[in-house]
Amino acid sequence: MRIALWVLGTVAALVTCILIAGWTLPVKHHVSRDAHFDVPVESVFALISSPAEFPRWRSGLSRVDVLPDSAGQPRFRETSKSGTILYAVERSVPNSQWVTRIADESLPFGGTWTYEVLPRGTGTTLRITEDGEVYNPLFRFVSRYVMGETSTIDQYLSDAQKRFAVR
Repeated sequence: MRIALWVLGTVAALVTCILIAGWTLPVKHHVSRDAHFDVPVESVFALISSPAEFPRWRSGLSRVDVLPDSAGQPRFRETSKSGTILYAVERSVPNSQWVTRIADESLPFGGTWTYEVLPRGTGTTLRITEDGEVYNPLFRFVSRYVMGETSTIDQYLSDAQKRFAVR
């Protein structure tokens, strides 16, 4: 019985420390990553701005539903093993910039991804900037110290690299 109480107390203390650490982290974060591709700007922009095609090259993504516009903004819903996320396209500048925003306010996180497509020599640099918000302190801790705030961007860029390497 004593051991069980000690284990329970240790677990409670650990959870409390994690929550306190999460509460001390800012809700908002700003991270950016980029990758170079040996393909034209038009090819990179076509890849990143065609949600219906995402399941063909993005790992972990099982489905994308392109939805009717809302307030003049294109929308799409991504489905993965983690669930579904609704996105709205806030801005689209052909062959230059594409900005998406998480449009589901019921999630414990939100924010925007800004995709910048930049010509570099004969190829293209894709820069992705996440201006994210993580509302739940436990999720903030996990995002920062377990997963890493750039893990989703890093996976996206890796998937894009593989997609262009196949062609």
